[in-house]
Amino acid sequence: MKILLRLISTSILVSTCIGLFSAAAIAQSGENGAALKTIAGIVASLNHFPSDADKATLSEIAGNDNLAQGVRAMARTVSNISHSANDQGKAAMARIQENAQAPDYAKQLAGIIAGINHTASDTEKATLAELFQ
Repeated sequence: MKILLRLISTSILVSTCIGLFSAAAIAQSGENGAALKTIAGIVASLNHFPSDADKATLSEIAGNDNLAQGVRAMARTVSNISHSANDQGKAAMARIQENAQAPDYAKQLAGIIAGINHTASDTEKATLAELFQ
């Protein structure tokens, strides 16, 4: 019985990770790419927490079922930042960073989001600008 539960848990975890990003779903162009660029811009301008306007934009992204799960998770995490990402958001960003299907630029953005401490550093802002020109 325990083996069956572990097998089911592992299967769910693997399918969730694969669903976070697929190569076709998260191309740098298109709706996912535009959402990631928006998220990156908000992260680059973040000062302790997102503005009300930024939260509204992030809420739209998080609620858009046409976007990849990983993109929506990033939007939710950034929306909930209050000086830093909460534990749930950090865990979600860690799953993205560990996901073999996630593109490098998404992993980098997830790492920056997870590591936010009041604001993005100048180096992180430069990385965001380079990744999402």
